[in-house]
Amino acid sequence: MSNDPKNARNTDIWVAGAFAAFTVDLLVYPLDTVKTRMQSPDYKRLYTTSGHGLEAKVSRSLFRGVYQGVGSTIIATLPSSGAFFTTYEGVKSTLSDHNPSNLIPQPVIHSAASATAELVSCAILTPAEVIKQNAQMVDNSNTSRPKVNATLQTMKRFQSNPLALWRGYTALATRNLPFTALQFPMFERLRQSIRAYRDEQGTRTNTLLEGGVITAISAGSAGSVAAVVTTPVDVVKTRIMLAAAESAAEDQKPAQQGELKDATGKPIQSAKANITEAIKNVTKPVSRQGSMEIAREIIQEHGVKGLFRGGALRCVWTFLGAGLYLGVYESGRIYLAGRRGDKIGADDI
Repeated sequence: MSNDPKNARNTDIWVAGAFAAFTVDLLVYPLDTVKTRMQSPDYKRLYTTSGHGLEAKVSRSLFRGVYQGVGSTIIATLPSSGAFFTTYEGVKSTLSDHNPSNLIPQPVIHSAASATAELVSCAILTPAEVIKQNAQMVDNSNTSRPKVNATLQTMKRFQSNPLALWRGYTALATRNLPFTALQFPMFERLRQSIRAYRDEQGTRTNTLLEGGVITAISAGSAGSVAAVVTTPVDVVKTRIMLAAAESAAEDQKPAQQGELKDATGKPIQSAKANITEAIKNVTKPVSRQGSMEIAREIIQEHGVKGLFRGGALRCVWTFLGAGLYLGVYESGRIYLAGRRGDKIGADDI
């Protein structure tokens, strides 16, 4: 095994990031499910009782099956979170080292590092995000029929064209890029300010617990602000992700009568062109409507407030999720480095 300090640090980042992602997924996933259902175009039909305005009430089905699709999310977020933090730390370190006389402001460096990391992470996370949000919408509330596995049922809709799962990449990146570009500069600045304040007051203990709490508060506060600002983009992203399954189904063309089929049951001509066609399909939009058209449609139906549906809930779960995520990540990374014998300074905690 290599004793290269750089490889050891990268391993720490991957392990800490994966553990943080697993912890957050289990704790705040139910809130994310409720948020997805509130932002879906079928919210009123599926999750409210009959009535208009104040007479309409939220149905209990909104809070049932809140862990549907969590398996696919956990599997994907483990590598995607490791890739994110490895890229973020690497780009931030590289830009900082090649920034003589601080010509580039630190917030710009943090935004560039987080944006680059997000593009890498989204490539891994997109399929799971598409599966997750469609699985969250599977109706298992009817007790008169057997429950189905929401994840498997969703995956079957993509079996004719698995590469269609990546069609939501642009939508996911469009939401996450401004979110992280806002969150990480605020997070780094808040954390630095809290540390400086505690140093001035003489209350800084430089313990791992203190560092984790400071990181969690800074990350949660920054994340909640970024979540509110980017809620309209998140609403549109949710609509696009939910349309991905229907879009993938349309790609599967039925075989003509009498057409020869291969061993898999697919038409021979289709089988020959399958790979090329599938790759082309990735570039197609997941919906016949563009992002701006979807936004205009939401405004026409629900007004501007429709673009902020689920915003308060997203703010709460982002505060909890971001706080836990970065708090656990930073604490885990520093713990592993200290256990390995690396020197830990006050600025690291």
